[in-house]
Amino acid sequence: MDESDERHLSRAVELAVEARANGNPPFGSLLIDVSGAVIAEEQNTTLTDRDITAHPELKLARWAAMELPESVARTVTMFTSCEPCPMCSNAIARARLARVVFALSNEQLQALKPAGFANPDSAEVPYDGPALGEQARAAVDGYY
Repeated sequence: MDESDERHLSRAVELAVEARANGNPPFGSLLIDVSGAVIAEEQNTTLTDRDITAHPELKLARWAAMELPESVARTVTMFTSCEPCPMCSNAIARARLARVVFALSNEQLQALKPAGFANPDSAEVPYDGPALGEQARAAVDGYY
């Protein structure tokens, strides 16, 4: 990590502070192109937008997938205030971003939460299946 990376990471933390001041969880992210220019910034808006998916990393990954050619996306770095959650990590991979640089790890973030905090990423949700295999297979067969 160089001085430029630290400067961009510092901006991600500033965006997290802004998100908190706006009544949202304190998370912020930005995308940087190969020249070092900021091409997009986001902050968490899960509370004010009443959208459980409004994480800045997910919003930027979606933006990159819609607005950038894949050849460009593969050169873009995301800087983010905390290590992305599983939902965001998957979107980042699907957007084909080149690199992610984060400030706090998931372990460091967990250590800042009060005892007994219910982490939504570890919620126990029962899944049943597989079922209706032939019907489901027909819908997918030949797509890939």
